[in-house]
Amino acid sequence: MIEIAREFRGALVFALIVYLLIALVAFAFQRVLLYYPGDIKPSKESLAMQNLRYWPSSENYRGLISAKKSGDAKGTVIVFHGNAGAAYHRAFYINALSRHGLRVILAEYPGYGGRDGQPSEPALVSDAIETLRLAHQAYGEPVYLWGESLGSGVVSGVVSRTDVPLKGLVLFLPWDSLPNLAQTHYWYLPARWLVLDQYNNVENLNRFEGKVAVILAGIDEVIPVNHGRTLYESIDTNKRLWVFEGARHNSVPVAAGLSWWKEVSDFITR
Repeated sequence: MIEIAREFRGALVFALIVYLLIALVAFAFQRVLLYYPGDIKPSKESLAMQNLRYWPSSENYRGLISAKKSGDAKGTVIVFHGNAGAAYHRAFYINALSRHGLRVILAEYPGYGGRDGQPSEPALVSDAIETLRLAHQAYGEPVYLWGESLGSGVVSGVVSRTDVPLKGLVLFLPWDSLPNLAQTHYWYLPARWLVLDQYNNVENLNRFEGKVAVILAGIDEVIPVNHGRTLYESIDTNKRLWVFEGARHNSVPVAAGLSWWKEVSDFITR
């Protein structure tokens, strides 16, 4: 019996050591797991093929904008994209939103799309605040922010720290907070206590008074829909919810002619 007890204790200690090592690795490499930057700067030629150009300039590149000359826009939307790829993969936002009279800037993050820097919540939010300031300076009001997935966390962080007037937000596949989402995915670890970048959308939006549109995918396997619903329920301002019931995280229909683009645009601009 004594020998069996010793073996059990030894197995228990070994299991605990393995568990702690897994938690340590998850903590150490969490930003590698969170950020998947497309780190190549797009060439002018490749941008021209999509009717895009650097914004505000190729020397001070912070994002992309349509290369087509446009008439008077009824507002400027700054789109902050998700955790993978780069801004030049999101030309569909320009194709869709420009149809509804909006000027669209596809913001790029530090460490993405050939820009210098390393992605983290402080780096992305601080850079986004400067992007917003420059857009407001260049185009005036009204200004709207669009956050896609991770970008919703960036947008919410901007809202809590900027003094630039914002008329409305669109949160496309958002979460409530990153620690809550991490705990859902890594239920076998104390994940919420290990997360460095908080992206607490519930807390950051609790004083926002403009319009908020929330768009969710009903069977989202990356950000389960309950996280987006929790965020939506916490928002205490003029808000509206769209849910694509049969859509996964990367299968929400985004063709430019779909009616939901107009519905969302009309809601935040009117």
